[in-house]
This record gives sequence, structure tokens and C-alpha cells, in this order.
Amino acid sequence: MTLTEFTAHIQQEQHPESTWSVQLQSLWYDAKGDWKKAHDLVDQLSDLSSAHVHAYLHRVEGDLWNARYWYNRAKKSEFKGSLEEEWKELAIAFLPKKG
Repeated sequence: MTLTEFTAHIQQEQHPESTWSVQLQSLWYDAKGDWKKAHDLVDQLSDLSSAHVHAYLHRVEGDLWNARYWYNRAKKSEFKGSLEEEWKELAIAFLPKKG
């Protein structure tokens, strides 16, 4: 799946695909404007990928202290670009690979 296909799905559908990773589903809900649902999906998960999405979500929220905590848990540097750039980078990382 491409980023273009993913963003088209966001615009056209009411729910993410159940076969997608929880991280991608979280990003889908964030793009739909449902921060709470996006956060709830990764809030209790302890893996590095979920922590990375969790950090991004707290950055969206404007809670930079909490975002830095989750970047540290994800073993990632704090993202310095725009929220849109980080969302795209994360989405691309979690998109299902073809083949």
C-alpha cells in the first residue's frame, strides 16, 4: 500500500482495516481527527513502535514533556519537523508491504 492509497482510505472510509497494525490504525484515527481513539490504541502497549506513535500523539496534543518521555521510551530522537512530516514518516514506516 502506498501513502497515497492510505490517505485516500482515510478520506473515503469510516474505519481502518482490521488487518493493519495497531500503529497504522492509530495514525488513521489521528488523521480522522479522533485523537482519543488514536491514543487509546497505543496507550497501554509497551513495544518501541507503539511508544513512537504515542510520542507523536502527545506532540499533537501539545504535551511536549510527555512526548519527550515517549520518544525516550521508543529509543528515538525527538522529531524536529512539522507534525505533518512526522505523521507521513510514521505512516510510511507502518504501511503494509506489497508482495
